[in-house]
Amino acid sequence: MFYLIKMNYKNKLLLKTSTKYIYLVRIIKRMKYITGTLYYLWKIYIGIAFAFTLVIFYPILLFFIYNSSLKQFTFRVNICWSRCMRILCFYAVEETFEDAKIKGPFVLVANHSSYLDIFLLYSILPHHQFLFMGKSEILKYPLVKTFFKGLNIPVDRSSSIKSARAFIQARKEINKNWSIVIFPEGGIPDDAPQLAPFKSGAFQLAQAAKCPILPITFINHYYLFSDPDTFCAPAKPGLAKVHIHCMISAHEVVESDVETLKEKTYRLIKSQLPQKNA
Repeated sequence: MFYLIKMNYKNKLLLKTSTKYIYLVRIIKRMKYITGTLYYLWKIYIGIAFAFTLVIFYPILLFFIYNSSLKQFTFRVNICWSRCMRILCFYAVEETFEDAKIKGPFVLVANHSSYLDIFLLYSILPHHQFLFMGKSEILKYPLVKTFFKGLNIPVDRSSSIKSARAFIQARKEINKNWSIVIFPEGGIPDDAPQLAPFKSGAFQLAQAAKCPILPITFINHYYLFSDPDTFCAPAKPGLAKVHIHCMISAHEVVESDVETLKEKTYRLIKSQLPQKNA
């Protein structure tokens, strides 16, 4: 009899514990849904702000694109656009420079875990005119197509001939005193903010142009604006943290092999990422 009472008590206690656990799981799921909804609404707002500012600045950029002699002024327009986005989207930026004396042209190499990397960079380095060199897939968006193709260097990686042409164009732009921005991960990694292996193109370009490399770490951009297509992935206003490393000199670039440069740059960028993302 005593044994049956004891077993009944244990079963009731187990049932209560299970009920509490199920209730707790439900609360966590609801909180995730609420948080995910807020994240998604913020991503929609960012998209609206992007479209709004792009439409406003589009006619100005279009004018400069079709007047090649005025191309240098497009960078100033992009700086204004970047600052407008920062204000509209409530993003402040904390910049840490290891060396304030940055001299271009250079090949800028950075990790890439968010679209923030692109539109914040103009206002992070407003005194160093640069062009982005990136995947041609972005050209499928009408407004962005004119903006990117006319002002930057698209790379069609499915064609070795077109890739070579983009490489030659990048060298020509460096000779005209434009720096080139390349994300050596080849885009935003599927497992961002984890740092993906680097491709060799950026380092081959720096060697061919005999120019320095400027490594940059975007420390927390993923947590401010992650993949727009992922419902629960984080997105919120806040402080964007950026670490600008010392430049790898042109002499070191020329004297080193591509793998050595790749490993050194990877190590530098990774050193400033949060440990769990490194």
